[in-house]
Amino acid sequence: MTVIATSAPGLATTLVNGLLAIKPLATFAQQRARTMMIKRAESIGVNWTAQAQALRDRGQSQWDQERAQLEDPTLVYPDYYLTAFHAYESGNLSWEAATEVEVAAYAAHARIWSDLGAREGDARLRQSFHAFLRAELPQPPQDILDIGCSVGMSTFALQDAYPEARIIGLDLSPYFLTVAQYRAQQENRAIHWLHRPAEDTGLPEASLDLITLFLICHELPGVATTAILREARRLLRPGGYLAVMDMNPASEVFKTLPPYIFTLLKSTEPYLDEYFNFDFAQSLQAEGFCAPKRQENSPRHRTLLAQAI
Repeated sequence: MTVIATSAPGLATTLVNGLLAIKPLATFAQQRARTMMIKRAESIGVNWTAQAQALRDRGQSQWDQERAQLEDPTLVYPDYYLTAFHAYESGNLSWEAATEVEVAAYAAHARIWSDLGAREGDARLRQSFHAFLRAELPQPPQDILDIGCSVGMSTFALQDAYPEARIIGLDLSPYFLTVAQYRAQQENRAIHWLHRPAEDTGLPEASLDLITLFLICHELPGVATTAILREARRLLRPGGYLAVMDMNPASEVFKTLPPYIFTLLKSTEPYLDEYFNFDFAQSLQAEGFCAPKRQENSPRHRTLLAQAI
């Protein structure tokens, strides 16, 4: 039996959702998914435990002091964010999650292409994204916003691609942003980090040339994605671009996942059904963008690039 995402939930999807609605079963699935990810990472040469521990060894008091300098104390977190993500009970609002983002990315992308090493899959995925942007953007953007920048991996790749640009990394997790700032300082990078909701950035209207959403939308309910597309259009100058790189719902990889693996995946991604059924082309055009161009970046990822009208 395979699992296929459709606009109407099928029997397998309905069964999985029912199982995950039972708290003990959901917790078991999350823990199982996390254990499998760590074991897999270590087996292919991604030193998950050691690398995460090296960050934690700086000391929580040091991390907390730096977080306080970045955190917006007036921010009210949207309800959808206050849930378990990626098998972390407190979601993205913890040091455990923040110190494991980078190794988790390497592990998740390590075997997209069978001929690459442990860290090379993640690099190729990002390279594919930026190659598409370079081919499609008429000129290098000068003002860029990386929405959902996490610990800065996507932001650093943007700066490498456009070294002359002014770049802002925005995220809802002050823990992620603190690690991003630390990494930026290590590499002597000048990036502005912003702790704000993507739906309400507080940035000036028509002030940006490029906005990116790199592996973010699958972690959002549809209503939040729509609100972020609307905010992106407000922020972009006419002729500016929005680039959305994420899972490809049409990929055969996702269409044919065994139910057990699909259950583990959904236990760590609470909004996956909404993402798989979200109509980006229609929503982008409704919010003031041209019909998006599309590029497959891997057997299971794709980029949508839409120009602001």
